[in-house]
Amino acid sequence: MTVFRFLVVLVVFHLNFVWNIARGDNSVSCEFRKNCILPCTFKPGPELVIHWIQIQTIGNIQVHSFYHNQDQLGYQDQRFKGRTSIFKDQVSSGNASLQLTGVEFQDEGRYKCYTSVTSGNQESIINVIVDGPVQKVNINQEGNMIFCMSEGIYPEPKLTWSTEPSSPLAHVPNPHVQRDGQLYSISSSLTHLDSDTNITYSCTISTRKNTKTSTLFKPTSITCPDSEITIPCTDSNTLATNLIWRFNNSQLIVTQMKSGGTYTVSDKWKQYVKDVSKTGTLTLQNLSSDQNGIYTCELTNADKTLVKNTVLQITEGQSTNVIGIAIGVLVAVLALALLIFLVVRRNRHNKLPCLLWTQQEEQQQHEQQQPFNSNGASNLWSLPQHVFILFPSVTLKNVCCCSSAWFYVPLFNFEHPPL
Repeated sequence: MTVFRFLVVLVVFHLNFVWNIARGDNSVSCEFRKNCILPCTFKPGPELVIHWIQIQTIGNIQVHSFYHNQDQLGYQDQRFKGRTSIFKDQVSSGNASLQLTGVEFQDEGRYKCYTSVTSGNQESIINVIVDGPVQKVNINQEGNMIFCMSEGIYPEPKLTWSTEPSSPLAHVPNPHVQRDGQLYSISSSLTHLDSDTNITYSCTISTRKNTKTSTLFKPTSITCPDSEITIPCTDSNTLATNLIWRFNNSQLIVTQMKSGGTYTVSDKWKQYVKDVSKTGTLTLQNLSSDQNGIYTCELTNADKTLVKNTVLQITEGQSTNVIGIAIGVLVAVLALALLIFLVVRRNRHNKLPCLLWTQQEEQQQHEQQQPFNSNGASNLWSLPQHVFILFPSVTLKNVCCCSSAWFYVPLFNFEHPPL
């Protein structure tokens, strides 16, 4: 009896259902390889029968059947096995919608939803359109060239370039389109860019389903003498849902999949990432020259991606060298002060001045008409509070120290040596 009733239903389909209530076509866009719901409603009643059929010129295909309060899949086409279901908990309220999983391009076409109860039957026609929407537009710069591309798209997409502020673009070749099975990829590039301008470049890829745009800002450069640096993302006020930081266009640094949510740092960069602000600003620490390179920030929302490149140059060791030099000078000054103190102390103990001259130097001083006393010492001894001491480089007699330099030592007051 059940088989007979099913055959009768098929015959009625081909006779266009004399007792139907025509509802007209409804269009549904289904995404390739995703799940899709084909809507169908009816007036509830007892002895419910539901049939879903794909209409084809070479013969209709049985998609899904439901009666006796359960699925009846004995006549289901092999292509739909394991991919269809109805909402059994809602059929009593008049919902006969079909859920189709893993949508394929062969699923595109017209479908009939047939429902029957004791009071009559109904049918509706749903036109299923399968799309491979643009998921993401990738844009990046290499030298004086900008590249734009996207893939996994259906049907064939279109690509356009624009600038802000608006300016004519020269040397724009036609986009390169490739097809892999049913899906398309598209790419294009701009050359001979003017690096001295603040122009931003946008690449837009569109299909009948959706449109997405990626904008590339002019890159900036940062020179950092320290091991910690803060790199801003973009100056745009665009509200973004996703944030991605990359290093040299390949290494993933940080991802944030929800605006204002927590961010995830890749294992390789955990020791370097100190903080990520709500606006996307990245703070790095413990840096060395190994982290020199290009840092790329991507801010993304439903239909737009903003990209900013920052070239970071870490001048490793400059600050360390300055500190080292300062410490070295300080140590030298302290050592010199200690040496002079010991010399003066020894001279006081021996009652001998530590300012002695060789005959050669004394002759030079006389030639320069600088006054010396009989002991060869200059009258500089008479200056209070300051002492000038000359340590000659030649061999001295009875010299308390040997080196070759003039030293100015403040805050000492010596007694005038006896004449």
